[in-house]
Amino acid sequence: MLRTTLAGLRMHKSRYVTTVMAILLGVMFVSGTMVFADTLNANYEKSVMGSATSVDAIAVPTAEEPEDPAEPSEPEPLTDAQLDGVRALPEVAAADGIVSGQAVLLDRDGRAFGFMPPAAISIGEPSRFSAAEGELPGGPDELALAGSTAEQAGFGVGDTVTVLDPAQEEREFTVTGLVDFGVDPGYSYGGALVFSPDTVGEMTGAAGYTEIDVLASEGHTDEQAAEAVAALLGDSAEVQTGEAFGLEMAESAGGDTAMMRTALLLFAFIAMFVAGIVIYNTFAILIAQRQREMALLRCVGAKRGQVFRSVLLESVAVGLIASALGVLAGVGIGMAGAAFGGPLLGMGGSVPVVITPVAVVVGLAVGTVVTVCSALVPATRATRVPPLAALRTSATAGGLEKGTGWMRVVFGLLTFLVSAALVTLTQVSGPNQLGPVIVTAAALIAFVGVVVLGPLLVRGIVRLVGVPLRRVGVPSMLAVDNSTRSPRRAATAMIALTVGATLITGYSVVSASLETTMTRMLDEQFPVDYQVSAQYSMDGASGGDTAAEEAPAEDGAPAEDTVQPPPDGAQEGQEGEGPVDGAPAEDGAAEDGGTSPEEGADTSASDGTGMPLVPTAVEHALAESPLLDKVIAQRGGTVEGYGASPVGSLPVSTYDGAELGVDITGEAVEGEISGFGPGEVLVSEGFADGLGVGDTLSLPSPDGGVDLEIAAVLADAQTLRGAVVSPEDFATLFPDTTDSEMVYVRAAEGADASEVRDAVYTAVDDHPTMQVMSVAEMKNQFSDMMDIAFYTIAAMLGLAIVIAVFGISNTMALSVLERTRESALLRALGLAKGQLRRMLGVEAVLLCLIGAGIGIVLGVVFGWAAGAATLPDMVLTVPAGQIAVFIAVAVLAGLLASVLPARRAAGASITGALASE
Repeated sequence: MLRTTLAGLRMHKSRYVTTVMAILLGVMFVSGTMVFADTLNANYEKSVMGSATSVDAIAVPTAEEPEDPAEPSEPEPLTDAQLDGVRALPEVAAADGIVSGQAVLLDRDGRAFGFMPPAAISIGEPSRFSAAEGELPGGPDELALAGSTAEQAGFGVGDTVTVLDPAQEEREFTVTGLVDFGVDPGYSYGGALVFSPDTVGEMTGAAGYTEIDVLASEGHTDEQAAEAVAALLGDSAEVQTGEAFGLEMAESAGGDTAMMRTALLLFAFIAMFVAGIVIYNTFAILIAQRQREMALLRCVGAKRGQVFRSVLLESVAVGLIASALGVLAGVGIGMAGAAFGGPLLGMGGSVPVVITPVAVVVGLAVGTVVTVCSALVPATRATRVPPLAALRTSATAGGLEKGTGWMRVVFGLLTFLVSAALVTLTQVSGPNQLGPVIVTAAALIAFVGVVVLGPLLVRGIVRLVGVPLRRVGVPSMLAVDNSTRSPRRAATAMIALTVGATLITGYSVVSASLETTMTRMLDEQFPVDYQVSAQYSMDGASGGDTAAEEAPAEDGAPAEDTVQPPPDGAQEGQEGEGPVDGAPAEDGAAEDGGTSPEEGADTSASDGTGMPLVPTAVEHALAESPLLDKVIAQRGGTVEGYGASPVGSLPVSTYDGAELGVDITGEAVEGEISGFGPGEVLVSEGFADGLGVGDTLSLPSPDGGVDLEIAAVLADAQTLRGAVVSPEDFATLFPDTTDSEMVYVRAAEGADASEVRDAVYTAVDDHPTMQVMSVAEMKNQFSDMMDIAFYTIAAMLGLAIVIAVFGISNTMALSVLERTRESALLRALGLAKGQLRRMLGVEAVLLCLIGAGIGIVLGVVFGWAAGAATLPDMVLTVPAGQIAVFIAVAVLAGLLASVLPARRAAGASITGALASE
């Protein structure tokens, strides 16, 4: 049997070409992903370890456990005294510290670079960082840039750059070098400026050290130096050897690689699943066509087990060969990914491609196991044919086709009903975290129904589409008849294409609907043209421009933008005389259904949002321009100790210059937003604590407190959130908050767009940290981001489509082989070669269109369901243009799938084919 099996493989190897291609492509994806991810990990490790192991020990301040997880505290920097103590240790040869803060770098247009200021540090000697190009700064007018910062800002060694000091004064520096910070998250994301040790304090106001790097003295190991430093610094610092520090950072950086590996392997799984369908269909057709061969083997003494094992041996041989080729192709794909995609992920070019035994073994195992598992059912079917019955049949695959019984129909319909019930459940329950999971389960159940009812769907669709095709000509009429001849085989072939079409269409619907929904929300809630905000800074929320003007409070006076608790009786609850434990207030401000901050809690109110602020000078400059119709200033503060808040504080905001309900809108659960004015408040449902329209909300102010009537309760998760008050009431609550978090600008009707843009930028000329964003640009950026994500995912799923096309081509080729005499007879009766090719082309296109059509329908339905289960008030958008492209691709795929089979059928000898058995 072994010799017979191997001889059959050698004689009929052309039958397995497309099957080998399907396995090869799937394994290529798996192995290529692993090679690329392993290479990326090795590069990260080399980058981190190369810098960390240049010193023997590294000490960083210990991060204290924050009282509020939402507001993590910054670790206390290490001091000069601690650094001197480290230097005095006998185990230490040399030590120096890194001073770290933030500084505003201006780009070539004189505007602040980046969404937030880059880190500003000093590098001493020794240090785990060094200049990759040029040299580190040595003078007060020199600095070095992170390589990523220099590339993004367009600066190089020798250029002159401008940096703002804490007083917002401009200072010029010469770039002396570029530093490669690798994957260190503290410097790789936001960028970094490197000053000399004497200059960094002047430019940042930072004091103390965020890191101390140590070299061990001669005769002492890294561990001994680290232990000595740890004993000296105690609980104030975490000390590791350079190697341990590097391994930890490399592991952290590898987390992103692991996520990317998982995402890519998910697409590889989809590709292998589609390949499994193709393999199953191929073996099913081959076994059906070889019934007489199998029966003859049974007649000459082969047992059922031997026949079964011979089919599995074929699948093992095909799987191993195809998997080996797939691994080789995967290595090539991994190398290409490392060469072209690696630099985009911060990977250097010095690390060779990493090919691990795991990548090779997994590729071989996945391809072989999928092939063998896909051949199990056809192999089992081969053993159930009685020898004499098989010898009496013709060499066709008629045995593959069985009637579609009523049990199959009932089961298929039940799967659709269950799927519909699950989708209905997600829509009734509203958006929640379980929604997408339930929709995914519903989609899988519906897919099972498509598989079960596939033959009926093929018959029904072909009969419907065949009505106009029969009138086109003889080739089309024959193609329609051939498509319904073996509906189960056709259904299995088209299912592979349905998988890819469903996923691509579903994601395109989600993407288009999300884009439309977000655009509508921007247009309705913020119908403006420009948004002005300050560059975000981790050092505070002053917006930079006013930081130098702010001074700390003296003699215990309250800090600016902070409202102290109400005087006298307002705090009696702390002394035990007022209401406690949520009891009703006596003669208090919370009567008539009102609420106030928890008694005994910190009732101070401050801006506390962490947002940088836009100076009032910018707002006034914008308001004075005749080109601008509306200038809306958004100001914000926070009421601490608000008991009804899920986070213990209540964000309070106002929109000066806006008519709420007209200029800025939102969804109201109760009441009306329009007509809102002084003495009233809009409250988000999550902060309302059961209060409704007409109830009183009491908020603390420097003068004791303000009672506000609730005009509307707003839906959560939208722009208007927390408590929204009038500008007059906001000034009472937060008298020291005059600057704005955001300023929104709407152009006057008929104003020239370029002149409006110039007017906005002129208003911020004297404030380089102000960032101007065009709302149109925001929409375009969001649209571009969604397009990039769509095309990336479509490319990943495209491999599954290619494998499905190979499967359809294989089905067509085996059908042509099976219908050799039939094709010859048609030729003898007058069918021209071109007509025969056209017949097979229409047949393949029909198959592809059915698979793609069913996939598109499923994709639209479940794409809508997934989006609606995730996003509130989603606007369903069916991307007609993209779906038209999918249909065109399906037609093209069908034509391509029919090229080789049609060529073979048209090139066969009529007399030779008629004379063959």
